[in-house]
Amino acid sequence: MNQLMIFASVGSDLAQTGEEIAHKFAWDLPHFIAQVVSFSVVAILLRMFAYKPILKVLADRRQTIAESLAEAGKIKEELARSEALQREALDKANEQATKLIEEAREAAGRVREQETQKAIAQAEQIIAKAREATALERDRMLVELKRDVGLLVVRTTSAVTGKVLTAEDQQRLAEETRRQLAA
Repeated sequence: MNQLMIFASVGSDLAQTGEEIAHKFAWDLPHFIAQVVSFSVVAILLRMFAYKPILKVLADRRQTIAESLAEAGKIKEELARSEALQREALDKANEQATKLIEEAREAAGRVREQETQKAIAQAEQIIAKAREATALERDRMLVELKRDVGLLVVRTTSAVTGKVLTAEDQQRLAEETRRQLAA
């Protein structure tokens, strides 16, 4: 029961406080209705001329952002596709470069082999020419030697015999000497 009394006293205090506030602020119905009408007119005007255009700008902005995000998604996909194509092109280029390097190595091997064969052929030609030149030089020296030996035999024979040899004797002695040297 005490609680009811406390609530009753609190309620009467609130009512009294409400009356004091209403009297202090001079609340009267005609002014309140005028203020409600003024507020309603301002709210309607603000809604028509400020709030709706702002909402329209925000909606347009939202749509622009959505379009930008969609475009960004497309750009990402396009970028990924471009990167894949670029990676594929680089792989192909690397593959072709590897093939070209391998072909160049094979070509270099063939050229090296050809040059080696040419060098061997030239060396063989040089050796053959040297042998030929040596053989010709040996033959020439033998001819000279035979001639010199023949002359030496003729001079020695003429010095030993003390007689002058005729051309026929010289010829005969030279022939005999040649035969003996050839054997």
